[in-house]
Amino acid sequence: MGTTLMVQGTTSDAGKSVLVAGLARVLHRRGLSVVPFKPQNMALNSAVTADGGEIGRAQALQAAACGLDPHTDMNPVLLKPSSDQGAQVIIHGRPAAELDARAYHDYKPVALEAVLASHRRLTAQYAHVLVEGAGSPAEINLRAGDIANMGFAEAVDCPVILVADIDRGGVFAHLVGTLALLSETERTRVQGFVINRFRGDIGLLQPGLDWLEQETGKPVLGVIPYLHGLYLDAEDALPREAMPSTPADALKVVVPALPRISNHTDFDPLRLHPAVDLRFVGPGEALQPADLVVLPGSKSVRADLAWLREQGWEEALQRHVRYGGKVLGICGGFQMLGHAVYDPDGVEGQSGSTPGLGWLDIETRLAPEKHLERVRGDRVLDREARVEGYEIHAGVTTGPGLGRPLLQLEHGADGARNADDAVAGTYVHGVFDTSDAAEALLQWAGMRSGMEKGEDLATARERGLERLADSLEEHLDMNCILTLLQAEPKEPVA
Repeated sequence: MGTTLMVQGTTSDAGKSVLVAGLARVLHRRGLSVVPFKPQNMALNSAVTADGGEIGRAQALQAAACGLDPHTDMNPVLLKPSSDQGAQVIIHGRPAAELDARAYHDYKPVALEAVLASHRRLTAQYAHVLVEGAGSPAEINLRAGDIANMGFAEAVDCPVILVADIDRGGVFAHLVGTLALLSETERTRVQGFVINRFRGDIGLLQPGLDWLEQETGKPVLGVIPYLHGLYLDAEDALPREAMPSTPADALKVVVPALPRISNHTDFDPLRLHPAVDLRFVGPGEALQPADLVVLPGSKSVRADLAWLREQGWEEALQRHVRYGGKVLGICGGFQMLGHAVYDPDGVEGQSGSTPGLGWLDIETRLAPEKHLERVRGDRVLDREARVEGYEIHAGVTTGPGLGRPLLQLEHGADGARNADDAVAGTYVHGVFDTSDAAEALLQWAGMRSGMEKGEDLATARERGLERLADSLEEHLDMNCILTLLQAEPKEPVA
């Protein structure tokens, strides 16, 4: 049976996902058999797995770090929020229930069975399992029945590393306070600390590190520097770090940050593109002048469409198109561009229908069965271009507009365009991920010829993973990590 090491954090976004991804790549480079695992994830950024299910995007990234295809056992419980109090519960890659927070609390014993079954399968196949916790283990109100942090660690009897983000401030309070709120057996389980996103002179931090070790009796296993410009797929939150500046004549792309925006990693290639100025526009902001407006995916299409109208953005979009701008919809955004979205079964909330924006001659009926598929193709608009992505949607779209598709995929045509090619939509997430597809779409949107091209997202991801692994090799006590995993101290493979 494989050994297990868990990374927990003092807060959300402390660096758990990144640390697991980096450690996974370090171990993979050393020729060790390693697999990622997150018992329970709450995120609207998801990925389609090799076995046809849905997991958190972060676990797909971590799988890539291990040189593996993503699998539903890597994230057996995924919660996709549909409101402030409710979420779709996905078990082993498939929707199982729509529950509010109190009902999910009662459902946890069922979820725990799925978690432990997946963990058993992974430990039977791989020598080492790297586990990512969720949020903080010190949420007192969530301790009973916990399956995401110490509840899981206690169930499988694994050691824990605690990571904190010094860039947020209060790192020593976060670490000591978290320990203080754990039970005695849980405190014993914590084997050391990692401090993330440090900038400055490490010598000035050393007195604090010495105090922390003396106060807690636990070692600091490493201080990871702030890696400016590091690209890795985001687990859920919109990007915090600004990307490098773009030229004055860069193509301007605006994305409305819908309340239930999903899979915003679709826009990572545009954030990284040297000739694209990408902006997310939030509530209360005016829709800025742009060459291209992209309506993103949404967990609740009708509710987000109503919200978009409340912001006054429908009129702004009409002006945008009238004056020559382009509009692209992805998944839920594609559905919004049609004549109507019908939800007779209440798949995304209260049953009913909502008029669409009306630019595409299509309509969509939401259905309980979710469509999950990894796709590839060879045409975008009317030119040859490699496409690789995935579909995650509950809608069935029909109408004459599908006769002018946006993409040609291996399984057939996808998407739609209006008569004057000003508005288009697709169900494919990751439509910008290959440089071929991105350039075809950006030139359609008005990018002038001769501008610097972007690169495939997979290339940027690999560069980020290698850079992260190099940093961990330099700044972490890898001998201690390997000891906790009961792994041989192999050197990296050249």
